[in-house]
Amino acid sequence: MPVLFISDLHLSPERPAVSRAFLVFLQQRAAAASALYILGDLFEAWIGDDDPSDLSIEIQAALRSLSDSGVPLFIQHGNRDFLLGKRFAKNTGAILLGDEYIVEHQGHRALLMHGDSLCTDDIDYQRFRRKARNPIYRWLLAHLPLKRRQKLARDWRAKSMAANSNKASAIMDVNQDAVTRVMSQHNVDMLIHGHTHRPDRHPLAKGERIVLGDWEDFGWVLSLEKNGYSLDNFAIDGVYN
Repeated sequence: MPVLFISDLHLSPERPAVSRAFLVFLQQRAAAASALYILGDLFEAWIGDDDPSDLSIEIQAALRSLSDSGVPLFIQHGNRDFLLGKRFAKNTGAILLGDEYIVEHQGHRALLMHGDSLCTDDIDYQRFRRKARNPIYRWLLAHLPLKRRQKLARDWRAKSMAANSNKASAIMDVNQDAVTRVMSQHNVDMLIHGHTHRPDRHPLAKGERIVLGDWEDFGWVLSLEKNGYSLDNFAIDGVYN
């Protein structure tokens, strides 16, 4: 059975087609996998584990159903859902992974990341990331009133869209020196990440970098079997028609 890797679904009430496609994916393809790894930004915005929204409840129940069926579930934090915490993990049966995580399956070894920390040319974002990942900041944010956090999430999304529209494309991609450095640090020849929304397979001097795609018109899945990796996509509308 394959090991599956996905990222950047950005689930939100405003994109019900993606949510429906993900639910079908969990019931069908993920249910036949030996493990599922979600490498960040499962949600467009996660305001805390006390999120009472219908979408939050539905997705957590579906993930719990998958993990209860015997499929190991692993989730990394993204830049949109860095507040995923222990209650979410307990509710879903997921294991929350660190920002840089080594996996070994089917005789293959790889470093898993969300990918945002590799975009070192985006100085403004890296400044925000350092603040957002600070445990004290996260604790304070998680203890704000629910309505305040909901407003903050809306504000962050609007500011992010406005800022990205004015940034050069190259700034929002990974920095190759950062890629080389982190792969050398972990002594790996395979790096798998998301975040940039630029799905592709990049041969390197010493190995390969595979970029997962974001779920919008298409859903992107990386599968690993004994003969190696396969990156493919499917039409979101076609999943449930």
